[in-house]
Amino acid sequence: MRNRWESRPEPGPGQAQLYWHVLMRDQPQVCALAAVARQRLAEFAGLHPTPERWLHLTVLPVGLAGGIPQASLEAMVGHARARLGPAGPVTATLGPVLYRPEAVALEVGPAGVLDPVRAAIEAAAAAAGLGPPGGGPAAGPWIPHVTVAYSTQDQPDDPILTALGRELPAGQIIIDSVSLVAQHGPEREWAWQPLVTIPLRAQPAPVTAPLPTGSGRPA
Repeated sequence: MRNRWESRPEPGPGQAQLYWHVLMRDQPQVCALAAVARQRLAEFAGLHPTPERWLHLTVLPVGLAGGIPQASLEAMVGHARARLGPAGPVTATLGPVLYRPEAVALEVGPAGVLDPVRAAIEAAAAAAGLGPPGGGPAAGPWIPHVTVAYSTQDQPDDPILTALGRELPAGQIIIDSVSLVAQHGPEREWAWQPLVTIPLRAQPAPVTAPLPTGSGRPA
């Protein structure tokens, strides 16, 4: 495994990176499996566990908040509400354990089950004139996952695999919302601020109000 943060570009002081995430802190089964993983991996000093409060599944990175006009943010959220409501909640499964180059994660499947959610978010961003960071699609297929620990150094993965294994007690979860989150500063500081949460169900028309830009740090 390699050090995730050795050369990773991240927001600087006073900056916030925006992401669409599925936040998992209210999913007891996800929190329980993450706790099992943390316990089994506690001996590895080169791993940084995701705090239970911020267990998440990344759907789409958006860009730095300061570089996005307020009108574009509000348009993206409006398009996302319209597209995600008809999708309805998604029943998904947890597992197996994924050993990624920079992290240990739990796969969320079956394959393709969350593709309509991601497609709706991508379409909402595109309709608001917000393309993917870097100007193009991400390399490789999208594999939805919940990261339980990040690698903070270059290290062999065999001892980690032996300690954790490839399977944890799997089960079903219901994904019923997606959140726009502002990440203030470096990812590992976990200064995250949910700005908007959109339920995956039909919703009444929202009362018009300014969308917070996430420029201020969370309390």
